Amino acid sequence: MTRRDRLRYLIAREAARLMYEEQIKEYMTAKRKAARAFGLEKRLCLGHHLPSNSEIRAELQLLINLYEPEVLPERLLQMRILALKYLELFAPFRPYLIGSVLSGCVTQRSDIDLHLFADDPEEVETFLTERHLDFTSEIVTIHKGGHFHDYPHLYLEENGIELELSIYPPKERQNVPRSSITGKAMERADTKQLRHLIACSLGAQEKED
Repeated sequence: MTRRDRLRYLIAREAARLMYEEQIKEYMTAKRKAARAFGLEKRLCLGHHLPSNSEIRAELQLLINLYEPEVLPERLLQMRILALKYLELFAPFRPYLIGSVLSGCVTQRSDIDLHLFADDPEEVETFLTERHLDFTSEIVTIHKGGHFHDYPHLYLEENGIELELSIYPPKERQNVPRSSITGKAMERADTKQLRHLIACSLGAQEKED
């Protein structure tokens, strides 16, 4: 292993520790904080030697498997069941589940990420208000295709688990975004796919019992 590869590995491992122990949610925040622990802050924070999100997630998964081998399956199942509840609730907005609850790399502070599609974001806000579901909102700016795009994000909580709803125009539903972790097409699951995933998990648990 070269010195550069060794440094990438050490930063990835430290970033994963920060995400696991300090509950840092953003990969970039974790990797930059981890890089500072190794000095050369300016050069490291410009991108030299920084590991990919995929490398960090692999180290994070190792930590979860090491410290929570018995807790993880139950936690993941419960979070997927909760995600299914909201996929069904938001059926009018043709939602997808993405992120850690789909991939399986969840900690006690992981949230549930859903993509919803609506002509007007206020439709979703009205939908939530009519059902007496409290939420907060913000606008997140994303750079893609050489342009900056503003997307509303809504946040609500159930049983201590946060749900993040990202709202996109319906025309974007057919365009699968790239994952910030793998760089490939983002994994997404609709209601039917998640229901199948949960059924498979329950089947696996029954075999173990």
